[in-house]
Amino acid sequence: MAQAQAQRRRNGNIRNGNGNGSQCKENDLLLLLRERSEGQGHHHVHRLNLTSSLNKGNNAKATIVTVLALAMAMLLLLFYSSSTSTSTSTRITSPSTTGTAYEALSVSVSPDSDAVINLDHGDPTMFEPFWKNAGDKATVVIPGWHTMSYFSDTSNLCWFLEPDFANQVHRLHRIVGNAVTHAHHIIVGVGSTQLIHALLFALSATATATHHPVSVVSAAPFYSMYPGITDFLKSRLFRWAGDATSFKVNGSSSFIEIICSPNNPDGTLRRAVLSTEAGKLVHDLAYYWPQYTPMRGPADEDIMLFTVSKATGHAGTRIGWALVRDADVARRMVKFIEMNSIGVSKDSQVRAARILQVISDGYELPDPDSTTSFFHFSRRLLADRWQRLRRAVEESGRFSLPQFSSEFCEFTKEHAETYPAFAWLRCDDESIEDCEGFFKSMKVLTRSGRHFGAGPEYIRISMLDRAHNFDLFVERIASLGLR
Repeated sequence: MAQAQAQRRRNGNIRNGNGNGSQCKENDLLLLLRERSEGQGHHHVHRLNLTSSLNKGNNAKATIVTVLALAMAMLLLLFYSSSTSTSTSTRITSPSTTGTAYEALSVSVSPDSDAVINLDHGDPTMFEPFWKNAGDKATVVIPGWHTMSYFSDTSNLCWFLEPDFANQVHRLHRIVGNAVTHAHHIIVGVGSTQLIHALLFALSATATATHHPVSVVSAAPFYSMYPGITDFLKSRLFRWAGDATSFKVNGSSSFIEIICSPNNPDGTLRRAVLSTEAGKLVHDLAYYWPQYTPMRGPADEDIMLFTVSKATGHAGTRIGWALVRDADVARRMVKFIEMNSIGVSKDSQVRAARILQVISDGYELPDPDSTTSFFHFSRRLLADRWQRLRRAVEESGRFSLPQFSSEFCEFTKEHAETYPAFAWLRCDDESIEDCEGFFKSMKVLTRSGRHFGAGPEYIRISMLDRAHNFDLFVERIASLGLR
């Protein structure tokens, strides 16, 4: 009995000894692999006696398998870490040439050559950084019981106009100094599109007496949506008649001329082409804000159109407003909107009012942080983009852009340049017959000059997209230098 116990103790010691030896060898190999992965393998050398381990039976064979598995796992880990490090995105901060505006850009090492850049639409996502920085100041919380009624102010001619939104419209125009409001009725609409429809209806209401639709015209290049907006309803009251400069006025004809100033697509200031008592004028001033053009004093036209989309960047809110001097025209506009959509979303008006308030507060209640000045912030971004685009166009030698003179701005009290929301680019290279098609081959979507009453050598390019898309676009133009 005693001999059996002693034998069991000896066997246990042998097994323990073999196990400890194997563990030490595994630790040595892991240490060696770790040191080599850290570039320190030439400082330490560990001798591994694998031959002796192979002679120790099944336990030693299992140890070798374990060691090889650990070595393979370490090699896979090293390969994975090295491969992922090359694809990690880096954050580059690109300073504005003015030294005051900055745009953050996340650049991936993965190729962007296959990315399609859509600069066809004027989606104003460029302004997102400002509103992210505004935080809770621009946040609106609407209780469930609020804004439930159709009616906002039954004493107002525009009964669905929210009083706070109207007050903020008056306030912002007064601060910026771009429009006279006290002698006008404010009509709110679902963006400028609904307001233009309402105006065409209101201004052509007498056309049924003459049995001739009123001609709607605008000087080319005109906003590409004007023809579609006019003819989409197939109304017998009005019809699209094209370029105002070629429209022939006779004694019995009536017309509506739409003047977009600054003009979409070329950014020029516009005045009426047709001046006669037979016509009605609509001034589309969507871009008459300090980030796009110098303020030359308040506009005081009979009918003026503005939109939150281009003023603040909130295209998705779908809010615009018209300043209308004539009460009868204003009533007919209200009637059209009533029949078309039974008013305008009060929730959208509440949000738009807060947005306009944040902008006005940034100038009347200035914060030490200059980023609260929306128009200055936006203007610096546009100035930077226009300078970079002009430099790339010049380097390419194939294209040209309009030139704008510096003028005194009544808002900033300094000389300022024009930085339109769109670039009206011309393909000067004779080998390029279709400018839109040429850029499409570069995977850049633009809008052809044909849609604006111009030729195919022109395209309209949005300057208001996010930073990453715009930077890719500039890079592609710069890469087209003449060889």
